[in-house]
Amino acid sequence: METIKEISLNSECVVITAHCVMLSNSTFNDVNMSNISIVDANLSDLHIEGAQLGGAVFENIGMCPPDHPMYDPNAEQRPLLFKHCDLHKSKLVNCDLSGVEISDCNIEGLKVNGILISDLLATRS
Repeated sequence: METIKEISLNSECVVITAHCVMLSNSTFNDVNMSNISIVDANLSDLHIEGAQLGGAVFENIGMCPPDHPMYDPNAEQRPLLFKHCDLHKSKLVNCDLSGVEISDCNIEGLKVNGILISDLLATRS
């Protein structure tokens, strides 16, 4: 059985390097995590609130690729929820947006493949 260690840092400036660790159920509050890198991680049920993400890059997000040891061809990604987010001038490139629902959002200037969505919606009214 693995030993669970609890670490509390309060008003300390530290640099943490972690490899093969379990951080489930951890809480980070009022922290500066700029320039942090998370690679090959399970972030299921991650909740980020009140964070500044300017310049953040989300890349290769989803289920394990076929060449990964944990690949499951029957696994399906659970939906993500973006709520009250400022994503203006952001880009989604080569993403699977099938079944995505956008509601109660400011779509001024929103383009899909170079086509203004407001123009498409105007033709439907």
